[in-house]
Amino acid sequence: MKLKLLGFCLVILMFSCKEDTKDKAMAEREIQHYTIEQFMDNEAVGGGSFSADNSQVLVSSNRSGIYNVYTIPVEGGEMTAVTQSDSTSIFAESYFPNDNRMLLSADGNGDEIDHLFVRELDGTIKDITPEKGAKSNFYGWSEDDNYLYFGSNKRNPKYFDIYKMSIDDYTSEMIYQDDTGLSFSGMSDDENYFALSKNLNTNDTDLFLYNVNTKEKIKINDNQSGNSAEDFSKDHSTFYYTTDDGSEFAYLMAYDLATKEKKKVAEKSWDIMGSGFTSQGSYLVIYVNEDGKNVIEVLDSQSMSPIDLPDFGDKSITSVSFSDDEKWMRMYVGGSNAPSDLYTYNLETKAQHKLTNVLNSAINAEDLVTAKVVRYKSFDGTVIPAIYYVPHQASKDHKVPAMVWVHGGPGGQTRQGFSSLIQYMVNHGYAVLAVNNRGSSGYGKTFYQMDDLNHGEKDLQDCVEGKNWLATQPEIDGDKIGIIGGSYGGYMTMAALTYTPEEFDVGVNIYGVTNWIRTLKSIPPYWESFRESLYLELGDPYSADSTRLKRISPLFHTDKVTKPLIVLQGAQDPRVLQVESDEIVAGVRKNNVPVEYVLFEDEGHGFIKKENQIEAYSRILKFLDTHLKKEKAPVDGETESTEIEVEDATK
Repeated sequence: MKLKLLGFCLVILMFSCKEDTKDKAMAEREIQHYTIEQFMDNEAVGGGSFSADNSQVLVSSNRSGIYNVYTIPVEGGEMTAVTQSDSTSIFAESYFPNDNRMLLSADGNGDEIDHLFVRELDGTIKDITPEKGAKSNFYGWSEDDNYLYFGSNKRNPKYFDIYKMSIDDYTSEMIYQDDTGLSFSGMSDDENYFALSKNLNTNDTDLFLYNVNTKEKIKINDNQSGNSAEDFSKDHSTFYYTTDDGSEFAYLMAYDLATKEKKKVAEKSWDIMGSGFTSQGSYLVIYVNEDGKNVIEVLDSQSMSPIDLPDFGDKSITSVSFSDDEKWMRMYVGGSNAPSDLYTYNLETKAQHKLTNVLNSAINAEDLVTAKVVRYKSFDGTVIPAIYYVPHQASKDHKVPAMVWVHGGPGGQTRQGFSSLIQYMVNHGYAVLAVNNRGSSGYGKTFYQMDDLNHGEKDLQDCVEGKNWLATQPEIDGDKIGIIGGSYGGYMTMAALTYTPEEFDVGVNIYGVTNWIRTLKSIPPYWESFRESLYLELGDPYSADSTRLKRISPLFHTDKVTKPLIVLQGAQDPRVLQVESDEIVAGVRKNNVPVEYVLFEDEGHGFIKKENQIEAYSRILKFLDTHLKKEKAPVDGETESTEIEVEDATK
């Protein structure tokens, strides 16, 4: 009987194994591969200002191919276009407090010179900050709703003064003049206090309160630390800020404006990255950067206890804001495998409404991949966090190529959010390891400062160790691993191909820095407030640091590059100038290495227009398919087709 039972179990096991194999094979066959057009037909929606009567929500959306402004009924319905630009992206800032006028913003095709516009009740749009070459930032509305506050560098390109503008005739007056490079960080509703900050280095910031009446400027932090203004209480008695004084992570503090006493309000095991009160002060919202993921708490400001929020299962609430009467809350909800949708939630009735369906209906959500957080040890034992995306079809029997993804910055962080480009690559059979190398934010201030004055060295080794970690994974083809990144990540791509030329098989450089001396000398004038801290982190190009900066700049070492490269650049980029990419392409082409160059005349530091994103991402995938997925060329010489490929690539 036992033998029969064992035999039966064996049959069941064999049948189960066959079914598992069959299911696995079916899963591999059933994963649909989507075009870049399908991925880019996902809609990106941002903002969410409530109209004065709570009937509409004002948002930005790229459904037209670039960003325009739309309204949506608060309980859901059709989007109505407010703007119909076909060239420059326009973004929603806010409804006016007491009527249906709208505050909008736009720059010049990515040049970052933002202006503020009003969409009047009759539909006309007026530039209310028309000064040529001046950048304007919206700061908020006055307590009596009769004015808007904004910052502008029209007086001096290096500094942002604070202005108060009448919403009746759009005349403005300066209420704070900055001549020292302090950054505006907030203001009390009664206009008696301004919060100002001064960057000291990568992590540390001095925080000040400026008393408008007495002209006194009080330094809030006692020790050198990372500090950030958050909000003022609605009764004008207390100033709230975050600090990492004495801690690896930022926590929330309260400062009594009368007694100057301080007390800790909230502390987590990760950075509290933001906090603020709702319009009437009934709720306090706290944002926590928990292992690369937004965790949001909405607290009752009297009891400081969390209120119940809707449960979205495996998706997360990534952003919230409230109507002025605090009856409505808008929420963005998404995850690494789902672009964020906009919801509204009535706090009185507890009814919630889904306002958008941003995922293209042609895409099966089950075909998208959920990222997971992994960690590995670098060359010196430092533990490096990373976000890992594995194609559904990958296995030890079906190994896939992989890309090491490096974020922008320096000091950025790859987070557990949705990326069309990453999902597109993963959907087409590439694993992606998004490395948060030393110097990344979100993992404590010690980790954050670990790359100061050693960029292209220890941080690069963290990326190489990420490649080595990938090569040990059973589902990865260790002989086919490349590197990709934008801005600082683009620099890391070029540094990898230059200083560790045999480690990665291909490189994708998206508007990456290649000449640190020129980049640091040509930063926009409106970066003056943190120019010195940037020099402390990277090096001063006007000092002896220039020797090191030249040594770590890939442009001066292009003869070392031996692996295929694609470079993508926006001609209007004010941060990484087009000449950076022009010269790195010219330099690498001298090595008779396959090089592709994709230049967009109407983009800046980041590609916003859908047609350009489609072109950029499809070119990246084609490049990877050609140079990473292909079988390696014979060792004893190039084939004829390879020579043609190189020739075509270098025209």
